[in-house]
Amino acid sequence: MSNGPDQSLKNRVRERAKLAIRGGLHRLDLDVSKGVYTRQVARTLAARGDDTVLDIGANVGQYGLGLRRSGYDGRIISCEPLSGAYAELERRAHRDPHWHPVNAAVGREPGEVDIHVAANSYSSSILEMTQAHLDGAPDSAYVAVERVAVTTVAEVVERFGVDPARTLLKIDTQGYEAEVLAGAGDLLGTFDALQLEVSFVELYEGQQLAEQTIAVLREHGYRLQSLETGFSDPSGRLLQADVLVVRDH
Repeated sequence: MSNGPDQSLKNRVRERAKLAIRGGLHRLDLDVSKGVYTRQVARTLAARGDDTVLDIGANVGQYGLGLRRSGYDGRIISCEPLSGAYAELERRAHRDPHWHPVNAAVGREPGEVDIHVAANSYSSSILEMTQAHLDGAPDSAYVAVERVAVTTVAEVVERFGVDPARTLLKIDTQGYEAEVLAGAGDLLGTFDALQLEVSFVELYEGQQLAEQTIAVLREHGYRLQSLETGFSDPSGRLLQADVLVVRDH
């Protein structure tokens, strides 16, 4: 498979249009997509005094932009491996002195890896996609493979001088979340808050499912703060959700 410049451009134009529409409706205070949930996250950050967000799996910057529109004015460090999505992320972050883009995937250890590029961009993953995912989101089929650099949470924390006790670690890596957590090492229990995309059905081959992920977080002293349901299959069965957990003080 190959991902030519025309397809990359189409993906970026599509995402830019979605963001523009979502942003306009957000300013009208309408409940659009993840807008309301992002405001809940921003309120949690403000209430807990967290001033840094590690945005792992940033795509074109939707999450960071949503936080800004929700009133969060702290530091954002966004990691995105794909060249096309990263170009859009970098363009947005360039306008914001407290938003730092990093062109890399995040995993268990540093190196390089092949990532499968999805037609909708944001479903791209290092892991193979299952039929259950394709049935629930037919526009997510893989169309290319790209070789990317890999860093770790621990490396990013050291590079940017992050204080985990004042930081939200957000992970949206399409089934690769457990590997990202493994790369945090002993830092895992020290982050003040974590936001993760979890799956109730295997959508990517070999991924850790929601029950096990939540159990790991509980073992490290986290409790559920809020949850947003994700997409479902044609029968209405919930496949994914976003969970926000915080440390018990």
